[in-house]
Amino acid sequence: MKQRIYIDTSVIGGFFDDEFAEDSAALFDEFRKGAMTAVVSDITLRELLDAPGPVQDLIDRLPDGSMELVRETAEATNLAECYVSSGAVSRNHSTDALHIAVATVERVHALVSWNFKHIVNLQRIRAYNGINIREGYPSLEIRSPKEVLDVQGEGS
Repeated sequence: MKQRIYIDTSVIGGFFDDEFAEDSAALFDEFRKGAMTAVVSDITLRELLDAPGPVQDLIDRLPDGSMELVRETAEATNLAECYVSSGAVSRNHSTDALHIAVATVERVHALVSWNFKHIVNLQRIRAYNGINIREGYPSLEIRSPKEVLDVQGEGS
């Protein structure tokens, strides 16, 4: 079964950042080859409206069938509010909570991000997943693109 990988805005922007370009590009190559499916939310698309043109166009250049668009639902909004009210993330970073919640509700294989402060952070991952379990959801794998690529390479 092809892995569904939720990507947030940092992964898309990382494609154009010297520090993250190599791994972001490699991840997009996996999407283009059909080895994985990029799961993109309407939240990410809204965030991209303020990005430079090339960053916005990266998603549009993915071939048909390599991307799945998902939407924020009331269920995801409620779960994100649980993250905020439980202190997993502050209200100032509620969009990060929404990314986690949408990925959880959509039951993706992993959420991938370069946001090490509010998303790919061991203490926060534990908090998000504790809330997920409490609320009846499965744990969510939260990784950097590099980690997803390393795992993908081992099985090849």
